[in-house]
Amino acid sequence: MDEPIEESLFEAPPEGEQERMVEAILFATAEPISVAELNARMPHGAEAAVALETLRKRYEGRGVAVVKVGDGWAMRTAPDLGFLMQKETFETRKLSRAAIETLAIVAYHQPVTRAEIEEIRGVGVSRGTVDQLLELEWIRFGRRRMTPGRPVTFIVTPGFLDHFGLETARDLPGLKELRASGLLENRPPPGGDVEDDDGPTDDEQTDMFDEGDSDET
Repeated sequence: MDEPIEESLFEAPPEGEQERMVEAILFATAEPISVAELNARMPHGAEAAVALETLRKRYEGRGVAVVKVGDGWAMRTAPDLGFLMQKETFETRKLSRAAIETLAIVAYHQPVTRAEIEEIRGVGVSRGTVDQLLELEWIRFGRRRMTPGRPVTFIVTPGFLDHFGLETARDLPGLKELRASGLLENRPPPGGDVEDDDGPTDDEQTDMFDEGDSDET
């Protein structure tokens, strides 16, 4: 005779209530949060992934969107309405062309070493340029290469993806578009390779990667 199935003492909340819980957590959390973290906060038996998908569809076409950022999820202003927030939340501060080119190379070639960045750009990369991107938390150290000297590599961070509204680095614009914008233009100075000058000039400044005046900086 089959033994009776023991019912769980904990019944999962209704789907509508789970959706409300996920919405509340995303609304109150500044940084993207993973499905595993959502499940850990919610009652036993809740399925955050299902609630997220329902919530994402519910917010389609509204002023706020539920978006995936790397391995996490967040609520963000709809991309076409970002201009409404600019005056209140952003103070434009330019990055030098050296920093922009370095950031673009890391994004497209990660994991990449300093020597590889210099080879692609055709000029040396100053420590100040890399330090600035590390301070912004747009790049971070990756694994060391198993080559002589064990050089460190650099990769982009979830903060970089979040700042530019990307789910993964695969969502970056094509290399052809970057070259057309001048971001990957190699301009070795006459007389040989030299190290970057960290100070941006008027010609070196661009709005492509404006630095936001936010907690990430």
